[in-house]
Amino acid sequence: MPITASHSAVTPVSLSQRIVVAIGASLLGLCLVYFAGFSHIEAVHNAAHDTRHSAAFPCH
Repeated sequence: MPITASHSAVTPVSLSQRIVVAIGASLLGLCLVYFAGFSHIEAVHNAAHDTRHSAAFPCH
C-alpha cells in the first residue's frame, strides 16, 4: 500500500482578520492579568504572584 501525503487546503487570511484576532487575544490577555492581579480569591492572586517571581519578573 503506497504512502500518500495528505494535503490540507490553506485559506488565505486577510490583514483585517489578523488584526481582529490580535486585538482579541490582547484583550483576553489583559483581562486575565487584571483578574489575577486584582482577584480577591487569594489562591488565584498567589498563583499569579508566585509565577511572576519564578519568571524573574519584578512585581513590587
